[in-house]
Amino acid sequence: MVVRIDLLISLDGFATTTDQTPEVPFGGDWPRLVGAYAATRTFRQRVLRDTSGKGTTGIDDSFAREYFDNIGAEIMGAGKFGLHTYPDDLNWRGWWGEVPPFRCPVFVLTRQPRPSMEMAGGTTFHFLDATPVDALQQATTAANVKDVRIGGGPTVVRDFLKAGLVDHLHVAITPILLGRGIRLWDDLRGLEAGYTVKAETAESGTVHITFRR
Repeated sequence: MVVRIDLLISLDGFATTTDQTPEVPFGGDWPRLVGAYAATRTFRQRVLRDTSGKGTTGIDDSFAREYFDNIGAEIMGAGKFGLHTYPDDLNWRGWWGEVPPFRCPVFVLTRQPRPSMEMAGGTTFHFLDATPVDALQQATTAANVKDVRIGGGPTVVRDFLKAGLVDHLHVAITPILLGRGIRLWDDLRGLEAGYTVKAETAESGTVHITFRR
């Protein structure tokens, strides 16, 4: 079992945007941040359920395939699920529709737990008020020897990195500047110690950096 993180960030280290509106809940810069990933064949198949075979097939797609490979459980923050935007809506079922792309148990960290939510396609959302260590213990049991992915957002990712719980970190650096948001690298000085670090540049200009124990 490996604890994994895959995250998209800007050149200046931001993993979120700050120009969200009710009409554009992810912000106007979000399509620029995730554009290369969203263009891959794997993303189109797995998230958009596009079986046409369209999409890019280069280095970005290789990392997109790895993103979904051998995941037995995921941990994410309340913001990624959307509870910051819909905190009081008990009918809110996440951003992904009735067939989320995770296909495994997903543990959502929140101060306001709610009943578990079973979705089509094998995804069940569980809502926990737990520390990183406790959440990882539950996710590891649910993963049944497969890998556990820490899905984000960046605040949750930093918590797990600070706690030394991550075996494999993959950061995809999109060649844009956001200027503000939540930065991944804050308070992580010396993170590279204990990891083997490799960088690879994709055809899109995205730089993929991997940290492996």
